Amino acid sequence: MGRMPSFDRSVVVDAARDVFWQRGYAEAGIAELEEATGLTRSSIYNAFGSKRGLFDAVLAAYLDDVVRTRLRPLGGGDPGALEAYVDEMRTAIADDAPRARLGCLLLNAGSSPLASDDAEVRTLVSGYTAEMRGAIRAAVADRRPDLALDAVDALAAVCASLVVAGLTLARA
Repeated sequence: MGRMPSFDRSVVVDAARDVFWQRGYAEAGIAELEEATGLTRSSIYNAFGSKRGLFDAVLAAYLDDVVRTRLRPLGGGDPGALEAYVDEMRTAIADDAPRARLGCLLLNAGSSPLASDDAEVRTLVSGYTAEMRGAIRAAVADRRPDLALDAVDALAAVCASLVVAGLTLARA
């Protein structure tokens, strides 16, 4: 019987997230990941299968812990939710918050060389953007119940595009 891991998986994933977020998948080295997580190379490979397995765990946790947490209020019927969502992002970027200036980890992954070669990453990023567009669409509908459905769809598409642009430009 193998040994039980003696580390908190979520703490390791969070530490690795910072490395991948700052450096990107291709540029993040195993030595950096070892230093950030406190795990040895063999422990990383035993726990996650590979550097890519760790990256996949990071993306999944980011989607659940960061993205979905921020999107959740958009579909809740609050007519001010979209403004609050955009204002929170704008404030974080304007205040030069360390993570905000790194942009969106998922959008970064989607625009990296990894995505051009990897259908799983492209699928994950496409799913994320569809989920974001759906949440923004719900928020637009809550905010503007007077609009026809096609106008809600058009306004939501513009808002979602502006959010993607803002998150992408935050890194620049």
